[in-house]
Amino acid sequence: MKTQPVTIETQKAIRITGADALMRSLISEGIDTIFGYPGGAIMPIYDALMDHSDKLRHILTRHEQGAIHAAQGYARVSGKVGVVMATSGPGATNLITGIADAMIDSTPLVCITGQVASPLLGSDAFQETDVIGISMPVTKWNYLITKPAEIPEIIAQAFYIARSGRPGPVLIDIAKNAQFGELDFEYKKCIKIRSYVPCPKPDQKKIREAADLINQAKKPYILFGQGVILGGAEEEFRAFVEKAGIPAAWTILGACALPKKHPLNVGMLGMHGNYSTNIKTNECDLLIAVGMRFDDRVTGDLKRYAKQAKVIHLEIDRAEINKNVRADVAVVGDVKETLPLLTGMVEKRSHASWLQEFRDADKIENEKVVVKDLFPTKEGLTMGEVIRILNEKTNGNAIVVTDVGQHQMITSRYFNFTNKRSFVTSGGLGTMGFGLPAAHGAKIGAPEKEVILIVGDGGLQMTIQELGTINQTQAAVKIVLLNNKYLGMVRQWQQLFFDRRYSETYLLNPDFIKVAEGFGIKGKKVLHRPELDASIQEMLDFNGPYFLEVNIEKEDNVFPMVTTGASVSEVILEPKQ
Repeated sequence: MKTQPVTIETQKAIRITGADALMRSLISEGIDTIFGYPGGAIMPIYDALMDHSDKLRHILTRHEQGAIHAAQGYARVSGKVGVVMATSGPGATNLITGIADAMIDSTPLVCITGQVASPLLGSDAFQETDVIGISMPVTKWNYLITKPAEIPEIIAQAFYIARSGRPGPVLIDIAKNAQFGELDFEYKKCIKIRSYVPCPKPDQKKIREAADLINQAKKPYILFGQGVILGGAEEEFRAFVEKAGIPAAWTILGACALPKKHPLNVGMLGMHGNYSTNIKTNECDLLIAVGMRFDDRVTGDLKRYAKQAKVIHLEIDRAEINKNVRADVAVVGDVKETLPLLTGMVEKRSHASWLQEFRDADKIENEKVVVKDLFPTKEGLTMGEVIRILNEKTNGNAIVVTDVGQHQMITSRYFNFTNKRSFVTSGGLGTMGFGLPAAHGAKIGAPEKEVILIVGDGGLQMTIQELGTINQTQAAVKIVLLNNKYLGMVRQWQQLFFDRRYSETYLLNPDFIKVAEGFGIKGKKVLHRPELDASIQEMLDFNGPYFLEVNIEKEDNVFPMVTTGASVSEVILEPKQ
């Protein structure tokens, strides 16, 4: 059926196919970019896409996992809902890792999968998989559409659910007969769903109680996470921190909520976080958690976590309150709304002597760890010095994307994040293979920004085929491979806790420069320190995608370190001799 021209203002009484209705629904939601991979069960939708190519750009990835990670990167830097499409069966199941990653990291996505025709459901038809059942534990909501008339309303609900409250992924499975069938199309954006309350109304009494605790505290300590970024509350958070005068530390996903060089920013929390931020958790008298969920990598042993402190928790998701750490005062609501209310009630104070305790601890870490990472005297190159040079050349203004592993921790620790939404990484799920497609999506979402991927040789090879997608779009992603020929983080644990028994962590790698050039991407390898600075500059100056491989010393480890099951006070600063 020939489609009619789309005019969002006059959509009533248009008789169209379900596939065309989907395209018009996406346009009505302000979507202009889709990541995906076609197949049999979603072919009618891809056919309809051709009639809307002036409004909808489709990025053809080389694997469905590449598509969803790219959509995540796009969503994280743009603040928009990422959209991904895949066919039924293996196409849909290949999205699951990315959906799980998006769920735990609160990334708003709408995933659209094709499904076999509804008369074939449950018959084990070719490429039929119960993607609704499979994805239920890792989606905020999912739905199977079997009739074309359902499409506009369900898509409207999908976008509302994905972007509202605590964001997350939604999956809509569309049977093939619903794509072919016809309906009278009319689109209305969803603004409310019965029984779904995405943003609880703030309790003024709780805010008053929180303010009283803050005003009385002698050693208050703020822990902030991605909730500040997702709520678009960076300015409100900064105003709160500065008025209260309280040291503030961040989770890995909260890195951009407060500029790294802000005088009250005391560093990163967690297993490979800063020495001061970890040990002071068990010395403060008040812990103020803002938009973070007390992940085990942050808390260490819960039985020995901040037992001396009162706890205030500002959080939009009620399910996170008292889940891991019991709150003395819980302020439930959107931090963009609750933070200004709290700021208005707290006294303007300075905690200079308490802040100095953090800075004194930083001196210990600087001597034992930081100087060795950033300014090594040994012959081999370190991950830290690569990040230091990138800092110097970008002034912290780039969007940085990482994969998962040692390089991720080093980048988190040392890159001077200055701008909002400038760090993209896999947090809660720790998905290797995330980095390359996510960096591509980030560049599509913020084409005016410099996007730099820091990746290890293990994670890169999990989605290395997405170099082909980057070549096809010519997105100017700058790829920095820190190659130590090992699964570095696992190897570090084997070195420290398994007597250097490096079981199955050595990688016999390909010639990465030839691989990159085979995908049409300019590449260069750095083996020695004297060539590093100029090579990084060459990469940054290049007009287009660029692949820079830096060979890193094998036993270049990440410290400080809080081992699994240890208290946050039990920080290891250097390996035992």
